[in-house]
Amino acid sequence: MSPSNLRQQQKQRTRQALLQAAATLLSQGGRPTLEEVAAQAMVSRATAYRYFPKIETLYLEASIDVDTPQAEQVLAGVSGRDAVARLRRVDDALDAMSRANEVALRMMLAQSLELSARGESDAVLPVRQNRRTPLIDAALEPLSARFTPAALKNLRHALALVMGPEAMIVFKDVLQLDDAEARRVRRWAIRALVRAVDPQSR
Repeated sequence: MSPSNLRQQQKQRTRQALLQAAATLLSQGGRPTLEEVAAQAMVSRATAYRYFPKIETLYLEASIDVDTPQAEQVLAGVSGRDAVARLRRVDDALDAMSRANEVALRMMLAQSLELSARGESDAVLPVRQNRRTPLIDAALEPLSARFTPAALKNLRHALALVMGPEAMIVFKDVLQLDDAEARRVRRWAIRALVRAVDPQSR
């Protein structure tokens, strides 16, 4: 693995540690300070501030992080051979989480977009946590041998476009679809994407 990839993974781990620390402290009641979150995550205040200059942004993301589904729960009982069924489970879980946290997600997205628009984003430092890719990877893991590495990479990235809060906003705000129609379109897209790399899929 290249040094840049190792650095990126380390930054992702640090960011996740801060979110988990904030979630733990929030669950105990009250609103922790950045110093308290940094101490819980065992990083310096300066490091915590680099990732979350505004404590309100940390509160928002931490509340979403708590509600993010775990792959083991989402994929329990579904066949390891059916990529479409596994990905539908992931999509349903992400959609339920997005709708349950819609206000917080919209505020989080607005803050991350503002950060990028002001040119304050870092090429390596993640602007926000990537929650959908680990779930997509878990859904595809038993089937990864059926795809070439390039096809698997394209599939992972394409699936990320049709799942999650951004997709919810496009369906609701731009296309003005109700939840049932949006779900039908997402399921069609998931099936079409899987078939593009694996024509034998149902």
